Amino acid sequence: MKSIILLRMPLVRLALAVLGYALLMANQSCDNFVEVDRPNSQLIGKTVFEDMTTATAAMSGLYAKLRGSGPLAGNGLGVSALAGMYADELDYYQTGNINFYNNSLIAAEAGNAALWNNTYHQIYEANSIIEGLNNSTTLPVAGRDQLLGESLFVRATLHFYLVNLYGDVPYITTTDYIANSHVSRTPTATVYTLIQSDLEQAISLLPESYVTAERVRPNKFAAYAMLARVCLYRGAYAEASNAASTVLNSPLYVWEPDLNKVFVKNSTTTIWQFSPAANGNNTSEGNLFIFTAGPPANVALRNDFVGAFEANDQRKAKWTKAVTNGANTWYHAYKYKQQASTPSSMEYSVVLRLAEQVLIRAEARARLGELTNAKADLDLIRITAGLLPTTAVSQSDLIAEILNQRRFELFTEFGNRFFDLKRSGLADTVLPTVKTGWSPTDKLWPIPANELVINPNLNPQNPGY
Repeated sequence: MKSIILLRMPLVRLALAVLGYALLMANQSCDNFVEVDRPNSQLIGKTVFEDMTTATAAMSGLYAKLRGSGPLAGNGLGVSALAGMYADELDYYQTGNINFYNNSLIAAEAGNAALWNNTYHQIYEANSIIEGLNNSTTLPVAGRDQLLGESLFVRATLHFYLVNLYGDVPYITTTDYIANSHVSRTPTATVYTLIQSDLEQAISLLPESYVTAERVRPNKFAAYAMLARVCLYRGAYAEASNAASTVLNSPLYVWEPDLNKVFVKNSTTTIWQFSPAANGNNTSEGNLFIFTAGPPANVALRNDFVGAFEANDQRKAKWTKAVTNGANTWYHAYKYKQQASTPSSMEYSVVLRLAEQVLIRAEARARLGELTNAKADLDLIRITAGLLPTTAVSQSDLIAEILNQRRFELFTEFGNRFFDLKRSGLADTVLPTVKTGWSPTDKLWPIPANELVINPNLNPQNPGY
């Protein structure tokens, strides 16, 4: 007998862990319904984690999900696009997600619900792998620790995006259906504590070296890089500086002075990246952002953003590109140069890279009063961009310039600009000047309405919705 099991469910209805295993192994997209053989399901779940090949395939399947949906997706439904047009990076030329662009989200917003559900589905799959690894008695210790560290790293990273988008969110660490069906929202401070705990455990488990040459599976330094970001956001500046220094001092990473080589697949500044689905494919980001004729088909960089680059900033010259129809000019992000397939893949989607760690350490040092060292880090970014060293001297001026450089270094990368405006207290100053629909309550996105109906424990809704 076959049984029909709903796959793409809200958080509270995520069910059997073995379903996650089977789907991970299949490395397939999320359909609404999937048929599985109930009698064999438990056997499949146990078998996956008896062998390193199948256990690794389960982890690889999760990375494929991360690449294709949820916050880290490089398409129009990921945070790079949605938060980019929600803040002050991108103009939008479609209608499907217009409420993100207009800052007029509603609790029933389909794109918002999809992001929430896909993220929690990926967390569920990470938890499925963690439970399978913890219950395994046959995997070699080193291999098991590697996969366990990767799963904890992914779980922490996904919760980081949820807490920055929605504020208080459930921190899910189990596949238990009953527990998840009644879960309440976890206070933001506690979410950050749990994220840090997962990352610290990942650091203790992951090796320094990469298990693949292409840096598509995180190592110890990837976990340190996320830890540095988390500590910066929490205001734990000494910890942020130390974690970033750990990454920056590793011989695995070499500073790249050529901006055109930062986003190629073998860049020495890449800490963690996603490989394409097949050889010859390139990135979803390239496909999303690049256009060759106007008006743009989807998104374009805002003209006021492009106009804000300093004169001679090579990031404008090399990481943006103008397209004109004679009467109008638009600009697209050009960090990734490939819009279509090539004989072999040339670009991978870079999730973590060295420049962010330099900027994290610069800001942490500045906030700690270590101004000379902060200036040295900041000037590395500026000089690489073709700019002169900063003239900022005071602590407040240095911090302002570091945030300014984050804007032009990390644009269209996973919501960094939106999160920076929020955590720095600048969102309500900057965004009303460029976004006609901005309201102070827009700093948080709404909990999907359907989630609140299914599980009233997720109430109250975020203010403004």
